[in-house]
Amino acid sequence: MRRTSTIVRSGLVALAMLAAMLLVPSVGSVSAAPADGSYIASVEDVGPQEQRIYVYSAAMDTQIELVVWRPADTSTPAPILYLLNGAGGGEDAASWTAQTHAQDFFKNKHVNVVMPIGGKWSYYTDWRNPDPVLGVNKWRTFLTEEIPPLLDAQLGSTGVNTLAGLSSSGTSVLQLAIGAPGLYRGVAAYSGCAQTSDPIGQRYVRIAVDVWGQGNADNMWGPNSDPEWAANDPYLHAEGLRGLALFISNGSGLPGPHDTLTDPRIDGNGPKLANQIIVGGIIEAATNYCTYNLQHRLNELGIPATYSFRDTGTHSWGYWEDDLHQSWPMLAEAMNIPA
Repeated sequence: MRRTSTIVRSGLVALAMLAAMLLVPSVGSVSAAPADGSYIASVEDVGPQEQRIYVYSAAMDTQIELVVWRPADTSTPAPILYLLNGAGGGEDAASWTAQTHAQDFFKNKHVNVVMPIGGKWSYYTDWRNPDPVLGVNKWRTFLTEEIPPLLDAQLGSTGVNTLAGLSSSGTSVLQLAIGAPGLYRGVAAYSGCAQTSDPIGQRYVRIAVDVWGQGNADNMWGPNSDPEWAANDPYLHAEGLRGLALFISNGSGLPGPHDTLTDPRIDGNGPKLANQIIVGGIIEAATNYCTYNLQHRLNELGIPATYSFRDTGTHSWGYWEDDLHQSWPMLAEAMNIPA
């Protein structure tokens, strides 16, 4: 919740198209120049404009799956939008793929959309120690050092990147951008919490990691007194966001247009709606507090950003899909492509 690179084509284009039409994955081993020991292990064509790229992460000593949506025209270079899932890391049903029509939205956009699968409850940061439940997490290294040069070569990208995330990943995208100056041109954070080191921010992070994720945030940044919490605090290090195109959004926590029985994601399910209104409302009200604090901090620093504060809206996917659409013109402009 809180703060918180085209494939090596194996075969003729006609065969790849045929495989896609038959919906039979085309699997190929890819030989790519390693970056710090990491490499692209294989690529699958799983459908029109969709691939799975498997990257061996040297930092985590494991293979990570990337869901990649390609532009319709791959004859000219396209930038990359790294689109992060929420606290479940795309390992559950709470993902951009399962919960939104984002894939259809991007079909006519000249952009590569990359979504890592994994890292649940990790805040996509580098953990100090392996966690007995959540394992080895070196996601900042993976996302900002290991995969950008690999994907730039693999996808034939322009080398221009943007980043977007929701909920706990709304914290992560700010941390990643601050921690890797120059890597991204724009960042969109939806319902995130920019604070991690003050008592309220620490409480938010620990509820996510310790309670919901059943991990131990001490393995991430140490005990609450450890300076690593402040080192990863986007609010404290907001100066690092200067020069980026920024889109920051949040709802109020009050029920809104997506909090109804007729909403397609609710589909008449009363208990699901009650949970979204009650739990989702409380969470969104909390991130609303953080987001206003971030706005005040950026204003103090004279750092411009585009804000979307909704009068209503819970911590839920309908609003994040709306936010993605609303932030797209800004992200497209940052990547120098048509919206």
